[in-house]
Amino acid sequence: MTVSLSHVHVLVDDPDAALLFYRDTLGLEVKNEVANDGFRWITLTPAAQPEIEIVLSQPHAGRSVELGDELAALLAKGELPGVLFRTDNLDATFEKVRAAGNAEILQEPASQPWGVRDAAFRDPAGNLVRISQA
Repeated sequence: MTVSLSHVHVLVDDPDAALLFYRDTLGLEVKNEVANDGFRWITLTPAAQPEIEIVLSQPHAGRSVELGDELAALLAKGELPGVLFRTDNLDATFEKVRAAGNAEILQEPASQPWGVRDAAFRDPAGNLVRISQA
């Protein structure tokens, strides 16, 4: 039996701002975009891992109003789980994110006690994004 990761969901409040960050700043490729009932789902893939799809969706997309409201409140507080990426050049990736100006810098590149060198940001929706040196 083989199990592999196929999709990761990231909630965003503004799909256009999220697209600028994940596509234009981080360089992910748009695989699919679906509009339904006033909401959008955008699927992106890393060029080096096209089998893994990152799905950007809005808190109320496909959910009850109550659940969407709860998720939107958690998103606004920055309390949802983050996304971790790897890069072959952390310093260059960090500078690209800094120059784009569409993410809040939480931590410049630093060596961590657990053995990785990484940087941390908040995407335009407030999600934690950590990028480590591969």
